[in-house]
Amino acid sequence: MTLTQTFVVRPIAADVLAQLRKVDDAGRAPVPVVDAEGGSPLRCCLRPSRPGESILLVSYAPIRRWAAARGVDPAAYDEVGPVFIHPSACDGPEHTGYPDHLRGAPRVMRAYDGNGRIVDGRLVAEGEDPEPVIDALLDDERVAFVHARALGFGCFTFAVERAVSG
Repeated sequence: MTLTQTFVVRPIAADVLAQLRKVDDAGRAPVPVVDAEGGSPLRCCLRPSRPGESILLVSYAPIRRWAAARGVDPAAYDEVGPVFIHPSACDGPEHTGYPDHLRGAPRVMRAYDGNGRIVDGRLVAEGEDPEPVIDALLDDERVAFVHARALGFGCFTFAVERAVSG
């Protein structure tokens, strides 16, 4: 059986990462961190940090950046939050599907419209397959994109877009 990938998972884009490594979206310098225990979710390659790995903590405004690129106003949905990234360019995720290390972990999926405003949200429960939840959100014609967020802290994890066929 062949599974068709109906969506694409997007980490923070390489050009945005380069900017965040200099000045983050709150106008601050990145904070270097040595992750002694590992396990911090890296938004550049969508894997957990390794024990002892050097990473950066930065503020990121995904909706602001998305809206600015499209000339729309997200109004109150312009959130800024903390994310971990590598201090220099990395290879990015291994694939464009749902990140393997996050499978089985709970996640909140927020669906946004073409103005960057929330129109729906769903929980991917612990142990639940995320694909049906994401597909249901993307089946709604109002939805332009989806953001995966950490359940406990609410931090941005990655963006999800419809796969382009052709």
